[in-house]
Amino acid sequence: MIEEILPPAAVADEAFDDSASVTLFPAEESAVGRAVDKRRREFATARGCAHRALERLSEAPGPVPSGERGEPLWPPGVAGSITHCRGYRAAVVARSAELATLGIDAEPHEALPKGLVGDVARPAEQRMLGELAAETPAIHWDRLLFSAKEAVYKAWFPLAERWLGFEDAELEIQRNRLAFTARLLVPGPELDGAELRGFEGRWLVRDGLVLAAIAVSR
Repeated sequence: MIEEILPPAAVADEAFDDSASVTLFPAEESAVGRAVDKRRREFATARGCAHRALERLSEAPGPVPSGERGEPLWPPGVAGSITHCRGYRAAVVARSAELATLGIDAEPHEALPKGLVGDVARPAEQRMLGELAAETPAIHWDRLLFSAKEAVYKAWFPLAERWLGFEDAELEIQRNRLAFTARLLVPGPELDGAELRGFEGRWLVRDGLVLAAIAVSR
C-alpha cells in the first residue's frame, strides 16, 4: 500500500499484524531487550519488513540497529525509514545515490487526542485544517498533519542529525493532489551543495490508516 505514494527507486515491505515469526540479529535484540511483549512484537515485525526490503534491494543479510534517538541505522549506501502503528508496520529503502533520504509514517485514521492539535499545528496550519475539514469532513486532517510532520522529521534527521520540532516546519496539504509541502523554518542541512529548505511528500487514507511519505531525489 505505501509503495503507491513512493517513487520507483524506493523498495517497500509492509505487514498488517505480528503473526509472522521474525529472527532478530543480536544488534537489534539489544534495542528491545527489556521491552514488553507488545513492543517487542511490533519492533520485530517492522525489522522483518526492513530485512525483506533490503533483500529486494540486493543487500546482504544484516542487522538494522537503532541509533541514540531510536532511528534505524541502515547499511552504507542505503537510505531508509520505518514506521509502525496499530495494525500496520512498514519499511522502505533505496540506494542513497538515487534518494538522499526517506521518511514514512503511518497512523490510525482517527482524530488526534483532544488538546494535541495546538502542539502540532502552527496558526496557519490550524486555519488550513479548518478549511479542509469544511470541504472534506470524512478525513481526519489533524491526524494527517501529524503523520506528515512525523515523515518530515524522519526525512530530516538522517541529513541534519539534530532535532526538528513540530513548530519548526510549516505544512500545506493539497487535498486534490494527495500531496503536501513542508517549508523549514530553521536552517536546513546542505544537500548536493545547497541548503535544504523544505520537503515534498504524498499522503494516502485507506483501510483505517493514514500514510505519509517523503522521498528526496539526488
